[in-house]
Amino acid sequence: MADVLAFTKGHGTENDFVLVPDLDGTLGLSPARAAFLADRRAGIGGDGVIRVVPTAHADEDDVRAQAEQARWFMDYRNADGSAAEMCGNGTRVFAAYLRREGLESADEFVIATRAGAKRVRADGDGWAVELGPWRLTDPAASERDGVDALVHLGEGDPYSAVSVDLGNPHTVVALPEEVDLESVDLSRPPVVRPEPPHGTNVEVVRPIGPGHIAMRVHERGVGETRSCGTGACAAAVATSFWAGSLDTGSTWTVDVAGGRLTVRLLADHGVELAGPAVLVADGTLPLATLPA
Repeated sequence: MADVLAFTKGHGTENDFVLVPDLDGTLGLSPARAAFLADRRAGIGGDGVIRVVPTAHADEDDVRAQAEQARWFMDYRNADGSAAEMCGNGTRVFAAYLRREGLESADEFVIATRAGAKRVRADGDGWAVELGPWRLTDPAASERDGVDALVHLGEGDPYSAVSVDLGNPHTVVALPEEVDLESVDLSRPPVVRPEPPHGTNVEVVRPIGPGHIAMRVHERGVGETRSCGTGACAAAVATSFWAGSLDTGSTWTVDVAGGRLTVRLLADHGVELAGPAVLVADGTLPLATLPA
């Protein structure tokens, strides 16, 4: 019906999203409308909003250029309405939605994102996604000092961190042994120095055992979330880097507040993220209630 907006609510390890189909590319999604949909009191509620749109109808030239290999574009918006490059947990939920709706039928296919085309594949009850190459944001400082940033988490002295780019920016904090992970204050945006030009997601990491870490995350434009897929990958990369071993094929278990993810390091600085994707509800919203 033309006077209502259809939506689906989904999550990946409780990192939740509002998915909005725009199958002919005519709906669009303004920042104000995305922020309204993500609002947990006035709207539907989610850590982000995903517009499901044919890649050929994307606004950005570099996204439309992916149309030959990826039929569908994951137009991802942060909870504040701002556009983001991509979202690791969101890619899996997006893939699950495409399959359920019959928009894709294969067990493996490619989706378009602002961070480039990403290959996804069915993986048991969930999905796995190749997130592409990672890189250290400041390799010279990171190789020299083991860190390239300082992060203030509330009051007190800053913590050392390393910045990792996975198509979106991350700053991973090496939490000292004497500091409990659950005691860290992520209620306010962490202050990162030097300040990243486009903001950053901040992951706070605690090693659990060989190939096993626990993580909390503050996402830019959102706040603390129950999970972050690209953040889990950044945390695994940073921990491997600090351990002096970035072995291809090594697998990491990453515990987040919303569950458990698996990260595998691939050749040429590639990384794969695997975990659950759950579609929990479908509904409609009167268009008249939405901002322009």
